[in-house]
Amino acid sequence: MQSVGYKQVHKYTLIITEKPDAAKQIATALDEQEKPKKKISKGVPYYTAYREGYILVVPALGHLYTIKSNQKGIRDYPVFDYNWAPIHHTKKGAYNSYNWLKAISELSKNAESFVDGCDYDIEGSIIGFTILKYACNGKHEIAKRMKYSTLTKEELRKAYKNLLPKLDFKLIDAGLTRHEIDWLYGVNLSRALTQAYEVNSGKYSTLSTGRVQGPTLKFLEQREKDIQCFVPIPRWKLTAEIRINGIQQAVDYEKTIEVLTEAKKIRDECKTRNGKIDLITVKESVHEPPLPFDLSSIQSEAYKIFKYTPMSTANILQSLYLDALISYPRTSSQKLPESIGYIDILKKIGKAPVYAKHVDELLNKTFLKPNEGKKIDTAHPAIYPTGNSPQKLLDSKQRNLFDLIIKRFLATFGDPAIRQTKTVWINLNGKKFFFITIKTLVEGWFRFYEPYVKMKEDTLPNVLEGQTVDVKRIVLKRYFTCPPPRYNPRSLLLKMENEGIGTKATRASTIQILNERKYIKGSNFLEINELGFVISEVLEKYCPIIVTTEMTKRLEEKMDSIQEGKNTKQNVLNDAIDILKTITTELKMNETKIGAQLNKTVKEANLREKIICSCRNCQSGKLIILRSKKTGKRFVGCTNFFEGKCNISYPLPQKGTIKPLKNQCRICGSPTILVYFKDRNSMRLCLNLHCPQKGKRNCEMQNL
Repeated sequence: MQSVGYKQVHKYTLIITEKPDAAKQIATALDEQEKPKKKISKGVPYYTAYREGYILVVPALGHLYTIKSNQKGIRDYPVFDYNWAPIHHTKKGAYNSYNWLKAISELSKNAESFVDGCDYDIEGSIIGFTILKYACNGKHEIAKRMKYSTLTKEELRKAYKNLLPKLDFKLIDAGLTRHEIDWLYGVNLSRALTQAYEVNSGKYSTLSTGRVQGPTLKFLEQREKDIQCFVPIPRWKLTAEIRINGIQQAVDYEKTIEVLTEAKKIRDECKTRNGKIDLITVKESVHEPPLPFDLSSIQSEAYKIFKYTPMSTANILQSLYLDALISYPRTSSQKLPESIGYIDILKKIGKAPVYAKHVDELLNKTFLKPNEGKKIDTAHPAIYPTGNSPQKLLDSKQRNLFDLIIKRFLATFGDPAIRQTKTVWINLNGKKFFFITIKTLVEGWFRFYEPYVKMKEDTLPNVLEGQTVDVKRIVLKRYFTCPPPRYNPRSLLLKMENEGIGTKATRASTIQILNERKYIKGSNFLEINELGFVISEVLEKYCPIIVTTEMTKRLEEKMDSIQEGKNTKQNVLNDAIDILKTITTELKMNETKIGAQLNKTVKEANLREKIICSCRNCQSGKLIILRSKKTGKRFVGCTNFFEGKCNISYPLPQKGTIKPLKNQCRICGSPTILVYFKDRNSMRLCLNLHCPQKGKRNCEMQNL
């Protein structure tokens, strides 16, 4: 191939991609010798290739344009005047995007044709559209579209050969509308909360909410209220220990008993040395193969199996996609069309010894078809492995998800599994007891999905109806009913999906934002804190529509209708703005009340964050983090110092985030803290300067 640069060749095709990794994959696939030339313009990497003409492939860095208010120097609300602008105009730290856009703009000047090669979904379509429209001077009108679901060489070449004649403007309008509505709700509601707090307290603190954040926070608030208001009710469980053919077996009374006197009466009535097996029922259940993964289901499964958060899973999947190991992950499809090439993919997977046996079994089937679900995504199929082997070492999380996706793919082609459930009913003086055993009769698809399918397997004693059993003892135990469990990232994600709020690509980030705003705490079990409670209660009291799912769901449906060609961007925006005007008017009227409530809660939350522990010196005060008025340095002091009752103090490191630890120093019994640094290291520290271990090994550095 001839060496080519954008200045040396007069005409070429310019392909815009979403990320640098994707640009390299596309350029390599399209170049006739698979050896594109990497070049740099203003610090921006791009690739030159040749395939029936010269091609320049230049990447974006995700979104290079965002929405910006046209109000200058004003942070008041409501605000409805906005425009799309380069991201460095609004986001601190995004200065790199200036050079990026300048390089793309210059590379576009001599281009003969333009192709949007970004991911084929709403976000990718917006990224490509905004760059072509603004950086490339209106080339969105003539640009063609690459549509692909994997970054494999074969599919990329096919996509380039069969370019769509124009951009999908219905999809783009739906995406632009979603972004603009989310921005309008987010900026106006967040400014309302922030301004109410600032006016009342004289201090600034970022308080945010939004169209999807509000209902999601409400789910957590309602669940916490259900837990706190729950009254445990005592129940009694009657269990007998029997021996059948020399094997000891626990059997349960047929129902839960609510009254103690009744429980004791039944216990006394069924006391006997021998019982009889009255009935044995056998039931077989068919377990169909699992459905292919869409984004929500793999996020759910990854949390259940590996405890990966939905956001972490999405990021790992994106890295596997960019390495051409899996298909596009941000999909809602449960379909695997035959066009993806089942047999070719299976043959590639089978080259790895760990999968070879199962692949051979599938390839020997007379009929090969996956079990599919009902959900369809017009842009992409369900998530599947491409069959490619990793070209670089994967980390443990990538390996886990890659293995999960491969095994799920194999399992969808498996046969149904059959499980047998036996219920044995035992008569003890006329009272019915039972036990259940379950075992697998036909393994079917289970073996393809191991170890991710976990089924209980029981060994059933050889029993017959009419057989006598020995009764060893009867036990009556009290237990209490339990409150509903707190949401975890998996169950909250499913709740959002079932309620129809957010999208497959935004639900995980919504949960992360609630955590970053300190409205919730915990990783495995999500607990709303006091600030989250107050935000949710304020919104429900003064603009209840924002915390209900009905409005958000209705807007989601309207935005979907744009993509289907049944509605227009302007109509949906007008409806959303009309609702928002009513909400902001209500918030303005109640700004003083809202500010007072927020101020009190923020003060209490800030104080709690500063508390280290109770003071051992005076016994009545609290040790808290303070800052010296003279030096500005932080230290730990007692709250009773201000009453002149206690003058104990401890120095603190001046850098890092401090987290109090519950455990006291094992050497001197003084308070201990954990200090987190930006490099993700932490220091465990005893506050006592005179600790015997000071100077030896009073603190431990560790990687988090």
